[in-house]
Amino acid sequence: MENYEYSGLIIGGIVVILIIRLAIGYWASKRVETTNDYVLAGRRLPIWMAAPSIMATWFAAETLMGSSSEAYKYGLQGVIFDPFGATMCLFLSALLIVRLARRAQYVTIMDFFQHRYGTAMSVVGSVAQIIGYFGWTAAQIVAGGAILQALLGWDLSVGMVMVAGIVTIYTMAGGLWADTALDFMQMFLTMGGLLIIFIGILWSVGGFDNFIGLAGAQYTDYPFAMAPTAEEGYFGYQGTMGWFYYLAAWMAIGFGSIPAQDYLQRTCAAKNENVAVKSTYLAAFLYITFGVLSPFIGMAAFHAIGPDIAEDQTQFVLISMAMKYLSPIFVALFVAALASALMSTSDSSMLAGATMFTENIVKVFKPDLSDKTQLLLTRIALVVSGVLSLAIALWAETIYQLAVLANTCILVGMVAPYVIGMYWKKANHIGALTSFFSGTISWVFLSMYYYQETIVACEADVQCATWDAVYIGSTPAFFISVVVFLVVSVATGKIDPPKILTNIYGKPVDMKHPLGWGHLNEEPVEATAAD
Repeated sequence: MENYEYSGLIIGGIVVILIIRLAIGYWASKRVETTNDYVLAGRRLPIWMAAPSIMATWFAAETLMGSSSEAYKYGLQGVIFDPFGATMCLFLSALLIVRLARRAQYVTIMDFFQHRYGTAMSVVGSVAQIIGYFGWTAAQIVAGGAILQALLGWDLSVGMVMVAGIVTIYTMAGGLWADTALDFMQMFLTMGGLLIIFIGILWSVGGFDNFIGLAGAQYTDYPFAMAPTAEEGYFGYQGTMGWFYYLAAWMAIGFGSIPAQDYLQRTCAAKNENVAVKSTYLAAFLYITFGVLSPFIGMAAFHAIGPDIAEDQTQFVLISMAMKYLSPIFVALFVAALASALMSTSDSSMLAGATMFTENIVKVFKPDLSDKTQLLLTRIALVVSGVLSLAIALWAETIYQLAVLANTCILVGMVAPYVIGMYWKKANHIGALTSFFSGTISWVFLSMYYYQETIVACEADVQCATWDAVYIGSTPAFFISVVVFLVVSVATGKIDPPKILTNIYGKPVDMKHPLGWGHLNEEPVEATAAD
């Protein structure tokens, strides 16, 4: 950016976006009177606000900067996790989860675990998710610091502190109202920028066919391969380890984010269950349509910019391509929207963790908590979440790996009792807890086991070997959690009778047409305490 003639214009765009976000946070704070307003926007979002907001949950640093960087290095194999896995997650959630969750009037994911199983599973799950959100938020903070580093030449840590501070301030003030208003604005700027860059690339190379021929990647001869290849396997791993790694890439967010608070919080903020389902499907469509452009741009950069970009500079590939193919005004708008996009994911995860802390931990020990006190505690918890996430970001300083790790923590312990428990009547509390601990513990030991082989494959690079082992070990750990959940639930059914699926008022959830498929134009009936 030092040699870019219009860097001042880009910096001005960033400043304007930051001021707008703070202003909207202040505006939204005036609309917040209750905890329901703060964490669910009053359950009043129409589809044109809900769908971009759901999409914005993950469409940020790892989708844009992270996936363009990984695609530049590894081709499409490097971005199975996101955007492909994320799109699968939104589709499966719309099909299997959203309608029932909306009928049950859940505020958090842990409301399901509390009413379906019991307090122990709810508290354990809340702690696990909150820890995971620290890593997810940290990934966005790192990306924000990287953008400021590229633009201003600041030290990465200085940029991360600034980003974390701004996101914490406006989210603390306006909650989900602030998030959704900003999501609607920045999604169109981001998607428009990606589309213009991609069209510019196609124009310069002479069409899509020529693009296919020119695209490349640093570490693979098969940039468009999405499955393990006979020659290279997956990320260099052959046989069982290669397939475990590949499945982990699909499942980390594809399954691991189905029981995630951030997207569910936004679907439950929709004005009714049909809007929630339609919004999630629309978000999935938008996600894959525009999300795949970032990896394509990354692969095009292999020839457009050069095949020898240093490892620590590949995360700036997308910004470099924007400078190459966009006019200065559009570069300013795109980079400002990019900064705004990563903040949207940061505020989502901060708010998600803070909401679960008050709803599913504090209220367990103090159920008579007043709404005013709960709102105050949620805001305090959000600030704490911002500080801890910043500390992790300063320590790790990596984007894509933090995002994957955050989802894998949930994959190995919570997916089985959540998804299966929505429909399987024999699921019980002992089975859920056993599944959680067996999946998590086996993941730790399997990661240690595979590390003995990954350290050889990574040529003694400890960081590379650790990340690879963590991913590879998550696949068998997930299947262990599924099997244990089924077997233990059946074996302990008499001493721990299963509970039926109930809403937040303790009433049975209507299981008629539970899937998010068909009947989307019928007038839904909302549950109330009086039902």
